[in-house]
Amino acid sequence: MSTYRIRSGDTLSAIASRFHTSVSALARTNHIANPNLIYAGKSLSIPGHSGSSSFEPAKGGGTHSSGGTSAGRTGGSTGTDSVGTTTGAGGIKVTPAMRKLAAAGHTAAMGMGGYNSQGLCATGVSRAIQSALGLSVHGNGNQIDNNLPRNKFKQVNIPLSEALKIPGLVLTWEKTSTRLGSIYGHTAITTGDGHSSTSDFIERNTLAGAASRSGLKIFVPIV
Repeated sequence: MSTYRIRSGDTLSAIASRFHTSVSALARTNHIANPNLIYAGKSLSIPGHSGSSSFEPAKGGGTHSSGGTSAGRTGGSTGTDSVGTTTGAGGIKVTPAMRKLAAAGHTAAMGMGGYNSQGLCATGVSRAIQSALGLSVHGNGNQIDNNLPRNKFKQVNIPLSEALKIPGLVLTWEKTSTRLGSIYGHTAITTGDGHSSTSDFIERNTLAGAASRSGLKIFVPIV
């Protein structure tokens, strides 16, 4: 059984997805009474894995919920300043507001479909933006990009694989391969774990899902 040192910005669901296990299995193995509360700097035993994790230990020992926010390292980050802003993939500054949006996205997704799509991606993203940033943004999956206030969001040109390493980015696609998706598109918020995103549900492998989508745009909050 391998161990993983929890870093600031981690969530139990993201760790479970990263190691291809479940939140309940991690909670049971590590005697975690509240899966929504984990501690940066603590070690987790990962069921079904042997050896040591390749991830570095966290810096700092602050507590945070599985959907919470805190200063410190986040998936894909390379440095931290004194106010909790980190430099993420592509040189994008990961701010506390972005971590807050990623956490709000997780909360919205778990409150709607969990790990199963409900066909309400824009609703989940809108709820997260409202909760985290206090902004009312409406529209379906391929309309949200036009409705994001440009004084609060900036479009960036980076690969999806890099964007998924940064928490709190808004992803929009013009079309997907489904009937409704061809009309309404899709939108989601990155978790920062390198592979998953949230909307009305948690999509474990967004890169795989993106193979059937087109017209990707990526936006970073600048609030």
